[in-house]
Amino acid sequence: MHGSRDFFAPRATAIFQPGQPCPGFVILSQGTIRVSLTRASGRDVVLYRVTPGDVCMHTLSCRIDPHAFAADGVAETDLKGPLVPAETFHQKLAEDAAFRDMILRSVSARFAEYKQLIEDVALMHFDARLAKALLRLTGPDRTMRATHADLASETASGRAYVSRRLAECARQGWVAQQKDGIALLNREALDHVVMGTR
Repeated sequence: MHGSRDFFAPRATAIFQPGQPCPGFVILSQGTIRVSLTRASGRDVVLYRVTPGDVCMHTLSCRIDPHAFAADGVAETDLKGPLVPAETFHQKLAEDAAFRDMILRSVSARFAEYKQLIEDVALMHFDARLAKALLRLTGPDRTMRATHADLASETASGRAYVSRRLAECARQGWVAQQKDGIALLNREALDHVVMGTR
């Protein structure tokens, strides 16, 4: 991409942290960034994930109205893609119609995700939020490498409560808790929980 430089980061890299200035605008061509908010107590909540074709709203905010990051961004997988330097971002936004359209489309999609997040946290029963997270994070092999703390972040809840509800899911035969993660045993049952029909 004209006016940019290559960006690479390995899995588990802290891409940005609260208080850190924004060095530029990354457009992912590969990988996933998990964006979350963390309180002083250590409790956190996942806000969204950035994948190829997406825009990180925190990075965009820091570039439109320059200020430091207020959230954490961590590479869930190896990352690569062009990085538009901070000093040329506004010029590119003004002159590159395709770049501008990509950002506007992504902002619209991200707004819908925020609306869904608020709806889930405010209006959806916890068991449905947990079932939704389990379904979303499970891979093709029907397993996930997620800890109870990870699921607490995904559902805006506490680890102890997640552990209790997972134990109940296991008792029902919907999941099996394994040493290295969680196995999904009954996807249909979890679908019914999400829909509120169980």
